[in-house]
Amino acid sequence: MFKNTIVKQPGESYINGLTTSDLGSPILEKALEQHEAYIEALKTCGTEVTILPSCVDFPDSTFVEDTAVLTPNFAVISNPGAHTRNGEIREMEPAIKSFYENIYYIKAPGTLDGGDILQIEDHFYIGISARTNLEGAEQLKQILELENYKATIVQLEKFFHLKTGIAYLGNQTIVAAGEFIDHPDFNSYTKIIVPPEEEYAANCIQVNDYVIIPAGYPITKHKIKEAGYQTIELDMTEFRKLDGGLSCLSLRF
Repeated sequence: MFKNTIVKQPGESYINGLTTSDLGSPILEKALEQHEAYIEALKTCGTEVTILPSCVDFPDSTFVEDTAVLTPNFAVISNPGAHTRNGEIREMEPAIKSFYENIYYIKAPGTLDGGDILQIEDHFYIGISARTNLEGAEQLKQILELENYKATIVQLEKFFHLKTGIAYLGNQTIVAAGEFIDHPDFNSYTKIIVPPEEEYAANCIQVNDYVIIPAGYPITKHKIKEAGYQTIELDMTEFRKLDGGLSCLSLRF
């Protein structure tokens, strides 16, 4: 069960954030409305939401997931791979310290984005991507194994982050798209397959009794509901424009 979530409001500079998409510039007013709906969904799921103020210096800082990896007993503050995002960890550190005493750090030259980290029970999967390098992945693997978790490093082929294409819903069930559908590291799990035209829907989040999914992906929604999960749909258009998904917008612990 998740008791707490941390989010950070988009700032006025959000529209200038990093992106690889060709979906146009975000509309700030709409992004703020969508973020508020996201917060309400986290409350519906039964979590206490800590809302951090926006920061104009870091346009992408609403994507708090990339700044840390959180477990019940310890936190790992990451070292984001994008140079313009690296300073975000300085703002997030006090918030994380308010919940955790046992804190580790990913240190340069290692880089690590939290969006590349998928936890399935006591097993963490660490993606090597454009933002997370092997050095950062190895550092996290050593920390996790020191704390008696299992860890597997996964080389990404196409996806931006590991969790862009895969999510864990509990009960040994994953949502998988693209390169993860037949990936050998995930063959032991029950799979809900996302069709290519709904690939964005693979980034969904299980929060206690609900699975929060992006709106507009009826096939994936039907499959998740058919598997026995309650769903909450959220409009994510303004976050998708900056390569963001549902998992990116919160730290859940």
